[in-house]
Amino acid sequence: MARAGLTTDRVVKAAADLADSTGFDQVTISALARGFGVKDASLYSHVRNLADLRTRVALLAAEEFIDRIEAAVAGRAGKDALIAFADAYRTFALEHPGRYAATRFRVDPAIVAESPAYHRTLRTTSAMLRAYGLTDSALTDAVRLLRSTFHGFTTLEATGGFEAPRPVQTSWKHAVEGLHYLLTHWAEATREAQ
Repeated sequence: MARAGLTTDRVVKAAADLADSTGFDQVTISALARGFGVKDASLYSHVRNLADLRTRVALLAAEEFIDRIEAAVAGRAGKDALIAFADAYRTFALEHPGRYAATRFRVDPAIVAESPAYHRTLRTTSAMLRAYGLTDSALTDAVRLLRSTFHGFTTLEATGGFEAPRPVQTSWKHAVEGLHYLLTHWAEATREAQ
């Protein structure tokens, strides 16, 4: 019988909050049970095991992440959409480090295929990049470029990796401007590289 007051949604949200405060890798059934003041066994009515819990946190985080990005880019296109997308990405990653780490958790491809959040992420990102006139073959490369740039920058920022006195916000702004320039000239740049 499930302990009164515990639901799967409540357990998963608490796990996501725990991830933000202690790190996604520190989320365990035992740590979560301690937070609720229950025995580990009480949580198994709501999640099958640690992998199931982490998968559920990853799905929740992916949904919250794309909610933030979609709200930011709504009604925008081109450079304005890219800036809004980038800023929403960075803000989420810095405000919710555990949830952000969960978005990189390797989820079973069959579960990903059924996840509306992952499909929304793909649609939103593709729509933003198509405004730059990118073809299907260039979209994968552009998505990888954006993801690695945003991830690298926010990871370094979150861990204190930028020690120069220049404001980090200024560097972020210039990085996004550089991406906009590259995306605007993508076809020309790829032709020259061949």
